[in-house]
Amino acid sequence: MLCYRCFHSSPNYSLIPSPIISNRNKNLFFKTFPFLSSQIPNFTSSLYCSQRLSQIMDLDNKKDQESRSLFDFLSQKAYTPPSWASLLNPIPSHIFSLGHLPTPIHKWNLPNLPTNTEVYLKRDDLSGMQLSGNKVRKLEFLMADAVAQGADCIITIGGIQSNHCRATAVAAKYLNLDCYVILRTSKVVVDKDPGLTGNLLVERLVGANVQLISKEEYAQIGSVNLTNDLKEKLVKEGRKPYVIPVGGSNSLGTWGYIEAVREIEQQVQATAGRIKFDDIVVACGSGGTIAGLSLGSWLGTLKAKVHAFAVCDDPDYFYNYVQDLIDGLKAGVDSHDIVNIQNAKGLGYAINTSEELKFVKEIAAATGVILDPVYSGKAAYGMMKDMSENPKNWEGRKVLFIHTGGLLGLFDKVDQMSSLVENWGRMEVQESVPRKDGIGKMF
Repeated sequence: MLCYRCFHSSPNYSLIPSPIISNRNKNLFFKTFPFLSSQIPNFTSSLYCSQRLSQIMDLDNKKDQESRSLFDFLSQKAYTPPSWASLLNPIPSHIFSLGHLPTPIHKWNLPNLPTNTEVYLKRDDLSGMQLSGNKVRKLEFLMADAVAQGADCIITIGGIQSNHCRATAVAAKYLNLDCYVILRTSKVVVDKDPGLTGNLLVERLVGANVQLISKEEYAQIGSVNLTNDLKEKLVKEGRKPYVIPVGGSNSLGTWGYIEAVREIEQQVQATAGRIKFDDIVVACGSGGTIAGLSLGSWLGTLKAKVHAFAVCDDPDYFYNYVQDLIDGLKAGVDSHDIVNIQNAKGLGYAINTSEELKFVKEIAAATGVILDPVYSGKAAYGMMKDMSENPKNWEGRKVLFIHTGGLLGLFDKVDQMSSLVENWGRMEVQESVPRKDGIGKMF
């Protein structure tokens, strides 16, 4: 392929290959490559050199890929794991694009950190709005499996303000599937309308079938038996239900945060070596997130120490549960070797002390980052407490905190938090300010 000397010598076109062109067909060339048309050279008959047509074809392909990526949301595509995870088994065949990924990482200017400690925030709370938080990553794999199995409805289970149940209800409706959510609540209100607070509002708006169970019945029967019971009823009605466990935490859902580790690796690589995380901190509520993060960090290039703050149950339970999840992937590793799990449940799951809620308010006021009270709020509280009590363990380290979302859970805490946010009052307007009826437009 040949170009003219004047085209080749131009600084704007020196790296751009061209076909054999002349003054007669140059307009066709720039119609084909309109991004070059701001300065059309005046070609002469003097041929100069061979150019690299493949480069411009690669550039054109890249633009096509970027254009197609605009329409990737809610699409299903074949899944290829990170190379370092290729020996895990089974490997998912497909994934649905449900989250707005990658989520950003930024420095988190927390007060009172140990000497030379830096904390960064992975904003998985920004993975969407209706469908947000860490649950999205698991659901990308779980919903692909549900569709592959021909399901026409989804069953899942959780607490009355379950972020996972809300995310599942939204994801199901996105994919034209019905959703049944079994929600655990107090026996005092189990026979009453559950209301429209927080996650419940979203679930009911998208048409999820909400079924309530008392905490006492839940404790006696268990989540597996409850979801199987509902599944049997739906099958008898001719439906094809797909059951997703508590928090989406099974071996398939674990791939959500194995894939998240690849995303973090790519973000770290983009810093050209300026950032290397020593530690990853995250809340633990059902086990799938910490299983994926820990396994991915251990297998991949991150090699960061994962600290999980359990907001329910106890560390021994989660060590065993995570072991079951990674054994389901034939990982061949002991959970105790890849994650450090600490107790951060306080008074209990979704129950907060006044100190925890005050901490959430102070962090929001100091950094602009709003933590949910059930998961990331308790995990950050536990992290800061440990840093205060054991500063030497954290000095000089770069820490990545995973914000797992759950903002809607705050709406269930408004009564408890009202005394913490009394920064309001009626505006006093000076008498000297002119007044005239109709001057203020109320938009």
